Amino acid sequence: MPQSTRLMNPILIVGCIVITVGFAVRASFGVFQIPIADEFGWLRSDFSMAIAIQNLAWGIGQPIFGAIAEKIGDRRAIVLGALTYAAGMVLTAWSVTPFEHQIYAWLVGFGIAGTGFGVVLAVVGRASSDENRSMSLAIVTAAGSFGQVIGAPTAEWLLTFLPWQQVFLVFAAAILALILTLPFMRAPLPISKTELEESMGQILAKAFHDPSYSLIAIGFFSCGYQLGFVTAHFPAFVTEMCGPIQPGGLLYSMGITTTSALGAIAISLIGLANIGGTLLAGWAGNHFPKKYLLAAVYTGRTIAAGAFIVFPITPLSVIAFSLVMGSLWLATVPLTSGLVAHLYGLRYMGTLYGIVFLSHQIGSFLGIWLGGRMYDQFGDYTMVWWIGVAIGGFSAIIHLPIRENREPAGVAA
Repeated sequence: MPQSTRLMNPILIVGCIVITVGFAVRASFGVFQIPIADEFGWLRSDFSMAIAIQNLAWGIGQPIFGAIAEKIGDRRAIVLGALTYAAGMVLTAWSVTPFEHQIYAWLVGFGIAGTGFGVVLAVVGRASSDENRSMSLAIVTAAGSFGQVIGAPTAEWLLTFLPWQQVFLVFAAAILALILTLPFMRAPLPISKTELEESMGQILAKAFHDPSYSLIAIGFFSCGYQLGFVTAHFPAFVTEMCGPIQPGGLLYSMGITTTSALGAIAISLIGLANIGGTLLAGWAGNHFPKKYLLAAVYTGRTIAAGAFIVFPITPLSVIAFSLVMGSLWLATVPLTSGLVAHLYGLRYMGTLYGIVFLSHQIGSFLGIWLGGRMYDQFGDYTMVWWIGVAIGGFSAIIHLPIRENREPAGVAA
């Protein structure tokens, strides 16, 4: 299929739908932290480990599904991902031990990989023209933010009249429904197996020998740490650490009367703010060096996280942090994926970005696991926050020496 000269096209629209639903479910897991732990009497680290494994599996699965998509087609890869995702959700719904949750988290994580950024951004990138590519990638990323806007509040609402097990089944059905949209994704035809294997080996060798590729991957680690920790633990953090919501105040009059509800709304606000932040990053990526934009994003996150933990945690500071952090939340994705495509070409973008994304998910694993482990040990999340501040500053620095060529040096799409 030729590249579309229009910004909006069927592949972009379907890609947005897939990402929205997949991310809505993924972003809701933090809401289940307290209900599941309370029902079974688990330590906070037990459920945290399941979410951490899920994120690690997502990272491991991303280059695998990227390669699958490039071999057998994008739609087939997404179907496989949706089936795996839904199976993991259904099996988790009937799990009663931490070990079961942690085992089935592998299925959920691989399912997220099959329906996530690695596959969808690659096909959208290949189907977009050069002048539209950065913004197309940003729009799909923003769709993930919209999923985050609706995911946590939807889970919180469903939990008011359904047990968490049935909420998982509802989400599994929503994921399976994605398959109905795929006929409208007329993806580019795959190339021959011989050409694929030969060219992929060459471009992977080129990337692995390039220090810039390593720096991109290392920098993405801190993004995963921060996003993983906040997504998994922020609702519980706000529930337990935030000052009370005063009756008669604006939040109270809007129906947000508990810190538990505020925790779910905070995740939603992060996603809402990120829609604008991601679209802005997509526009900026067409006009300014991506490595400097990435350094700026990580610097902003570092300052926001440091300020938030230094001052008292109040409903106002939670909202302010959510909006600031949200504006920087997934702004790294179109910039990082665009930088990978810019340096190494579009044909194997799914695999190359997937490998970089594995570093992101290792960071997610550590952020989520450390959050639960340190909470159980110290009774709060303070140390985990400061680790995130430190690695965020480190990531801002290591983006600066990245070599960013003006013209793509990889295989042509």
